[in-house]
Amino acid sequence: MAEFIENLGNGISLICSETHGFGTDAILLADFSKPKRSDRCVDLGTGCGIIPFLWLRDGVETEIIGVEIQELAIDQFSRSKDLNKKENIKGIKADLREIEKHLPKGSFDLVTMNPPYKPVGTGIPSETTPDLIARHEVMCTVEDACTAAEKLLNFGGRFVMCNRPERLTDVISEMRSHGLEPKRLRFVAKRPDSAPWLFLIEGKKGAKPYIEVLPTLFTYDGDGNESEELLKILGIYREEEQ
Repeated sequence: MAEFIENLGNGISLICSETHGFGTDAILLADFSKPKRSDRCVDLGTGCGIIPFLWLRDGVETEIIGVEIQELAIDQFSRSKDLNKKENIKGIKADLREIEKHLPKGSFDLVTMNPPYKPVGTGIPSETTPDLIARHEVMCTVEDACTAAEKLLNFGGRFVMCNRPERLTDVISEMRSHGLEPKRLRFVAKRPDSAPWLFLIEGKKGAKPYIEVLPTLFTYDGDGNESEELLKILGIYREEEQ
């Protein structure tokens, strides 16, 4: 399995592989979640750990935890921790459906998840087991993710996730049924003339009903170039690529 190191900026590096890497949606989710320096944070289904390591890069000083069920992904995460020599970040191998066996209830300020987008029985099944777990709800459903977040968050804590627009009703319904009131919603589209391909949503535990729908984030401009906002979000990571 070929591996390579991504330099995320501010001296933080991440070990990636052909099996466990990351895409733009994870970077957008990390930016949308924007934890405070003092927030205790958990990323569910963390894969190689891109979201936790972006939080680390951006200055979160307290506890950062990545939860992942796949052994190879957690091994990458652990070696990335060793590479960066940071003690406030760790990866744990766990099934989020049994999260209370691994992490204390009601102890975290922020929980995120970039979940499998496709329900079982839809789309073309992925050929490899890691891709199947990452893309299809064989090990985790939206309900599972919301159940885990409800257990982990303190009162007023935030659950932030992304998904495809066709799953919006499912996500809002499950968040509300688990006491995670949707408070912020943003769609992501490639261009001003195209339909959204992603949404980002934040729910707060115990909050009252009211949702703010933010302006659509466009990743490209009319000329086919990356938008100014996307370049701002990519920030020092893009600078490190060059």
